[in-house]
Amino acid sequence: MKSICVFCGSNFGDKPDYELGAIALGQLLARRGITLVYGGGKVGLMGTVADATLAAGGKVIGVIPEFLRLKELDHPGLSELHVVASMHERKAMMAELSDGFIAMPGGYGTYEELLEVLSWSQLGMHHKPVGLLDVAGFYTPFLTMMRHTVEQGFAREQNLDLMVSAATPDALLERMAGWAPVAVSKWLDKRAI
Repeated sequence: MKSICVFCGSNFGDKPDYELGAIALGQLLARRGITLVYGGGKVGLMGTVADATLAAGGKVIGVIPEFLRLKELDHPGLSELHVVASMHERKAMMAELSDGFIAMPGGYGTYEELLEVLSWSQLGMHHKPVGLLDVAGFYTPFLTMMRHTVEQGFAREQNLDLMVSAATPDALLERMAGWAPVAVSKWLDKRAI
């Protein structure tokens, strides 16, 4: 992987571990020569992962919609900053620029971005690894919900293999490097229409 898109919060959250995880991830990406692609903001975990990557000598590409430039305070020191017209353009460009995806702790926007790339993977629209950086167990309830989704018949068991998770950046990148695309039929009900 030459570039990884990181989804994360524009806030810091309530645990210092979240910020430390963002710093560790940014430093690791730089050390491995992996370009960080992210939402372009300088606040919260978004700014932290970008700053850590840049401080360690890495390349950072931000993609931000014009209407969010003031709210998320676009980062002035990036290697590249793309200003786009909409959230749809932002996500499409981030996906196009990336060889894989990592979700760190975050809010609704992070969940939405994560679930979209998982859905795209399920539909065969991309064959890129999706990783959850489960800092301080943040994604444990989400993983339980995904298991519940399978148990309730709304997804196949193989859908759980569309993503990998780990508690540390090193372990997560290793799991992502070993990930292979999963062929999953979206539909469970094979009854004739």
